[in-house]
Amino acid sequence: MRTSHCQRPRFHWCSEPEEETGLGCLQAPLAVAAGERLLEGQHVEKNLESLASCVKVQIARKSQWHIKGRQDMEEIFEDCHDVEVVYQRCCGLDIHKKMIVACLIIVAADGKRRKQIRTFGTTTQALLELLDWLKAAGCTHVGMEATGVYWKPAYNLLEGHFELIVANARHIKAVPGHKTDVKDAQWIASLLQHGLLKASFVPSSEQRELRELTRYRTTLVEERARIVNRLQKTLEDTNLKLGDVVSDITGKSAQAILRGLLAGETDPAVLADLARGRLKAKRAELEEALVGTIKPHHRFLLTEHLDHIHQLDQSIERVGAEIEARMGPDEPPEPEKDSDKQPQDEQPEAEPTASDEPCEPATKAPLSLAQAVVLLCSIPGISQRAAEGILAEIGTNMDRFASAKHLASWAGMCPGNHESAGKRSSGKTTKGSPWLRKLLVQAALAAGRTKNTYLSAQYGRLAARRGKKRASIAVGHTILVIIFHVLREQKPYQELGGNFFDERERQAVEKRLVQRLEKLGYDVTLEPVAPAA
Repeated sequence: MRTSHCQRPRFHWCSEPEEETGLGCLQAPLAVAAGERLLEGQHVEKNLESLASCVKVQIARKSQWHIKGRQDMEEIFEDCHDVEVVYQRCCGLDIHKKMIVACLIIVAADGKRRKQIRTFGTTTQALLELLDWLKAAGCTHVGMEATGVYWKPAYNLLEGHFELIVANARHIKAVPGHKTDVKDAQWIASLLQHGLLKASFVPSSEQRELRELTRYRTTLVEERARIVNRLQKTLEDTNLKLGDVVSDITGKSAQAILRGLLAGETDPAVLADLARGRLKAKRAELEEALVGTIKPHHRFLLTEHLDHIHQLDQSIERVGAEIEARMGPDEPPEPEKDSDKQPQDEQPEAEPTASDEPCEPATKAPLSLAQAVVLLCSIPGISQRAAEGILAEIGTNMDRFASAKHLASWAGMCPGNHESAGKRSSGKTTKGSPWLRKLLVQAALAAGRTKNTYLSAQYGRLAARRGKKRASIAVGHTILVIIFHVLREQKPYQELGGNFFDERERQAVEKRLVQRLEKLGYDVTLEPVAPAA
């Protein structure tokens, strides 16, 4: 008996949203079935079944074992009359830097599909012509693929006039064939017409603007770190060991000492007198570290580095002020007014549950950005800057994600599935948002340094067994799950404590420690400590 190779194994730790089986191997054209769940709806399942039957007929008719490419798939769409047409008037856009190829499909009264193909430029005037053309034709839905940043101008101008669907290019480019811009546009339009084009998450215009600001601030902070490293490299070339004594070479004391050096002062004793605060206690070490050889080109480079750092500090401050202005005034979330409800003593889920059941939509009033920042700052490891960046990436409305696992999968903070012949070859994380992943990993590392917290205990347990890098990803995933529940329930994070894992496995911990002491030759008797009065 031949077994089906379509069934995929189920993994229960933050895996990608699971694929359900039952439609057979030929569930959809290869360009559609890319390992991700398609759009929800009965028409999708019906169309997949119809396409599977048509593909089998096409293979038998051509005496081949595979479909060649888009041309054959277009014939299948034409010949398969059972495939439901979801959108009567839709358009597919193949977007490039300097041109856009548009394929408009209109289903006439006699049921025949009529295609109109036109090419437009990417300037504002050309995009307005595209808008007028689609409006005149009565188009309702427009599909495009996310090609770098080139789709954004078209999306911004068409937004509000049509239902826009931005698809991942990886999901619709898997079918081999003779590639042309016209065929690409026709393929996108055909998939969109039958409801087989999966839409990517595109936030609102306000969130996109905030996201650009937070990402730009992240870029500035990274650039500042690079310049500080260049400054340290230049100091090493002069044999000035200032970085060995001070903890931050961009601090006030280090800046004053460097400015004195650039002003021409070379006496180590005089330079050491510029130290402030606790650095004064290291005067002898400072005098020894400030003996070096500074050449004219060193002075020039040090001046440039310090000026560049000062300019970046000012830019970061200005961008931060703009972000805070868009966040609004700080307002704590309003407490629940229902007196019948008992106080909630339970912590929002700190660990992903094994259930894949979607969460019920929340009925509470939406959070403002300022309120969401306050809630996220209650989580260990998340600062105000990190909270602003995370909210700019995921928003405050968690109803768009079916569950916390779907959010983790979208963010790329969960292991992927790569299994063949019953062997799992790789579990590397999926590709998600690099900006969000960066913030979560930084928050995980910061949470790992906190004292007596659940996240620090989790980080320590995982880092000892799996290493610091894997531990940071795992704790970052936990933080993202906590964020999901905190924003959804609109309640601050409630700490479980650093002994959460020991209390959960009290008997196992007691048995393990007793056995270790007995191996050392001790006779151990455990007696509980009386509670303090």
